[in-house]
Amino acid sequence: MQKKRWRALVVLRKVLTCAICSIALVALFSVHVPAFPSSKKRENKYQKLSAERSWTQELAPSHSKSPLPSRKLDEASGILEMEKLWKPPSNRDFVPCANPSLNYTPPAGSRGYLLVHTNGGLNQMRAGICDMVAVARIINATLVIPELDKRSFWQDSSNFSDVFDEDHFIEALAIDVKVIKKLPKDLANATRAVKHFRSWSGMEYYEEEIASMWEEYEVIRAAKSDSRLANNHLPSDIQKLRCRACYEALRFAPQIEAMGKLLVDRMRSYGPYIALHLRYEKDMLAFSGCTHDLSQDEADELRVIRENTPYWKVKEIDSREQRSKGFCPLTPKEVGILLTALGYPSTTPIYIAAGEIYGGDSRMADLQSRYPLIMSKEKLASVEELEPFINHASQMAALDYIVSVESDVFIPSYSGNMARAVEGHRRYLGHRKTISPDRKSLVRLFDKLEQGTMREGKNLSSRIIEIHRRRQGSPRKRKGPISGTKGMDRFRSEEAFYVNPLPDCLCRKELPIVNNSLTMR
Repeated sequence: MQKKRWRALVVLRKVLTCAICSIALVALFSVHVPAFPSSKKRENKYQKLSAERSWTQELAPSHSKSPLPSRKLDEASGILEMEKLWKPPSNRDFVPCANPSLNYTPPAGSRGYLLVHTNGGLNQMRAGICDMVAVARIINATLVIPELDKRSFWQDSSNFSDVFDEDHFIEALAIDVKVIKKLPKDLANATRAVKHFRSWSGMEYYEEEIASMWEEYEVIRAAKSDSRLANNHLPSDIQKLRCRACYEALRFAPQIEAMGKLLVDRMRSYGPYIALHLRYEKDMLAFSGCTHDLSQDEADELRVIRENTPYWKVKEIDSREQRSKGFCPLTPKEVGILLTALGYPSTTPIYIAAGEIYGGDSRMADLQSRYPLIMSKEKLASVEELEPFINHASQMAALDYIVSVESDVFIPSYSGNMARAVEGHRRYLGHRKTISPDRKSLVRLFDKLEQGTMREGKNLSSRIIEIHRRRQGSPRKRKGPISGTKGMDRFRSEEAFYVNPLPDCLCRKELPIVNNSLTMR
C-alpha cells in the first residue's frame, strides 16, 4: 500500500515537472519570436507596431521630449544660418514676359539705314545697343551692326563680332528689326546725317524730329548711344523689345561663352560662391575723385588722370564729401568688414569681377586675410586659356559678366554700369540674390570703427544685417524720378531701365484655377 502511494507521488512530481517546463518554454518563445520573425506576416505586424509607436512619439507634447544636446542644436542653427546666407529672395511668382503683343507686326519696308557708334565700357555699350534696336524699330530703319567704342579709357580694338554673337543677334531680332552687317556698297560714300540723339527721349522725339530726316538722308549716324531712350512711358512692345534685345539677342561670342562657362564650373567646384564686383580700379577712382585710404602720391596720380581725360567734365572733387554721400566705391578692406558682418564664413569662395585693383596685393591684404579663397579669371584659368582675351578689356569684362550673372550671390562695391547691368539680368532670370551695399550708411559705421567708438562684433553685425535686409534683389517696381527734380536731372534720377525690367518685362505667373466647390452625392 505504501509502495503504491510512493509510486503515485513520483508520477505526480514528474507530471508537475513536465508542466512547469512546458510553461517555461512557452513563455520563452512568446518573448523572442517577434525579435526573429520567421514569416512575412510577423514582419509586417512588427513594422506596423513600430510605425504606430513612432507616430505616437511624434504626437507627444514637446515638453515630454528629452532636449537635444546643445552641440547638436548649435549645429542645426548653424546650418539654417548658412542656408539663409545663400538663399535667394522670393520671386513672388514673377517670370519673364517679353514676348510681343498679338497685334505686333514684322518690320515694314525700311526708310533708311541707322549707323550706331557706341560709347563707354562693355555694359554702357550693351545698354546703348539695345536702345538703338528699339530706336530703329521706332523710326523704321535698317540697323547696321553697331560699331564698338575704340577710343575710351580702355583702348579696346574689339569689333562687334569679337564680343557678341553677330549671327544670333541678327536672327533673334528678325521679327523686330532688319539688321545687316555692313552698309550697302552703293551707300558707302553717301551723305549721312550725324546726329547726337537727345538723352532720355520718348516716342514723339524719334517719330517726328528724327524720322523727318529720312526726307533728306538715306543714312543717319547716331554719334552716341548711351541713355538716348527714356526709361519709362514708352509703349509696352517697345519696352519688351528692349528686353528681348538685351537678354536674348545680345549673346556673347561663342568663344567668350565657352570660357565663361568654364570659369563658372571651376568656381562651382569650391561650392556656392560670391561674385564681388570690386570696382576699386584706377579709372573708377580717378573718375569719382575718391581717395580715402590712399597716399598723397596715389591721390595726385588720380587727379592728373582726371584732369587729362577731356570727356570727364568734373575736375575738382571733394573726396571726403563724395564718400560721406555714398558716392565712392567701398575699399577692399571695407568689403571684408561688410562680408564678415553679414555672416559669411572665412571659407566662402569669392570671385573678384574686376580689372587690376589699384594698389595691388597690398590693398587686397586685409580682404585676403579674412577670405583666403579669393579667385579671379587669372587664377582660375591658365595663361594659354586667357591669351585670346587678355588684351581686350571688353572681352575680359564679358567673362566677369558671365561669372557674376551665374553666381549664387552678387555684391557690387559700387553702383556703376557693370553692377546695374548684372543686377537687371539677375532680376530677369528669377531675382537671384544681389546684395546692394548701402554705402552712405556703411561709411558712418566704418568711420566709427576707425575712430574706436565701435568694434566689430555682434552689435555691428546686427546693424549691417538690418540695413541690408531689403537690399537683396527681391521683386519691386522700377523707381521713378526723385521728387522735386526737373529737366534732365529728373531723368537722370530715375532708376535705369536695364537695372530693373519690372513691370515692363516681368509679370506674375498665372496660377491654375482650382475649383474648391464640394461635389454633392
